[in-house]
Amino acid sequence: MGVVAAPSIAAADADHGQSMGLTTTVFAAGGIIPGGKVISKPDDITSMDGSIFVSWQNGVGPNGEPAGSVTESTVVQYATSGRILKSWQLTGRCDGLTADPQHDRLIATVNEDSNSSLYVIRPEAERGSQLIHYTYIPNPPVHGGGTDAAHIYRGQIFISASNPSDTSQPAVYRATLSATTATLTPVFFDNSTATVANKNSSAYGTRVALGLTDPDSNFVVPPSSPRFAGDFILDSQGDGQQIYAHDAGTASQRLFVLNLSSEAGPAGASTSVDDTVWATSRRGTLYATDGSTDVFAIRGRFDPGTAFSAVSPSNANTPSTQPNWLGTLDLNSGVITRVPGVTIQPKGLVFVPGSDEDQQGDSDNSQ
Repeated sequence: MGVVAAPSIAAADADHGQSMGLTTTVFAAGGIIPGGKVISKPDDITSMDGSIFVSWQNGVGPNGEPAGSVTESTVVQYATSGRILKSWQLTGRCDGLTADPQHDRLIATVNEDSNSSLYVIRPEAERGSQLIHYTYIPNPPVHGGGTDAAHIYRGQIFISASNPSDTSQPAVYRATLSATTATLTPVFFDNSTATVANKNSSAYGTRVALGLTDPDSNFVVPPSSPRFAGDFILDSQGDGQQIYAHDAGTASQRLFVLNLSSEAGPAGASTSVDDTVWATSRRGTLYATDGSTDVFAIRGRFDPGTAFSAVSPSNANTPSTQPNWLGTLDLNSGVITRVPGVTIQPKGLVFVPGSDEDQQGDSDNSQ
């Protein structure tokens, strides 16, 4: 593990386009950071206690395959000015990163296809105890793949079961940490039953058996959302579907499936996305990684409750050379509309709200 404190590299202030009053600038860039590490390919991103944390995968493969001599990802902590505060080296490819502010820690998963495990980062702990590595039980996980995104839902660690070889197994796990092991138990399954949530569909309200093949990103829907508020959401990227779990992991759990569509494909074709996040205040910053070289800051005036998605035409099921783009998601229809004028190619997203007086209260959670 390396810990650094120095100005950020290439935190440019060049305008990359305006839309709906939003201005996009480079927040941080890959290259050599203090301590001599070279970082590249930013992926997941989260925030905690006024800092922004970014996982840089550095070319390491989804099974943990080295990129030349490089075997580690780098998690970097930034001030909101873009200044680097600290960094940590994680063996493998870090594809999931989330904040657990109640415990002053970050949860990071590595290797989304196989050979997967979990790290805890405690930024404010003593230097020698900031990074703890956990092995899964069972190991490997029963779905036959790796683990991807993680989020904290009602105090529990929920993790996506990515790259399944058996699609009758869990799509999402609950991880319980003890000593240096993370015990995995199912939350719901790739073939669980869900209610169709697209209000513009003739199938709306019907119950269907899921057939998830690509569990990927996840999130917890904030109270400001006009629909699904408080639910846990799983993105099955290659399937073009989002699964909203109400009372996830409890006896009263109910699942809803939202089928996604957009201009990205022909009429009726599904649309895949990576991260989806919600604006929770009128003023704030939407941070986005591009999976290649840069992290961007999109600032301006937002409509609280708006869901932003990183549309990903290329995914595990449908490889493509089309670039990612930023869109807004209609939670009733599943239709994603491009945010005009924003030309970045987003992958990981996190929204950081502005002042407290801009915060919005609870809204209706009707499905």
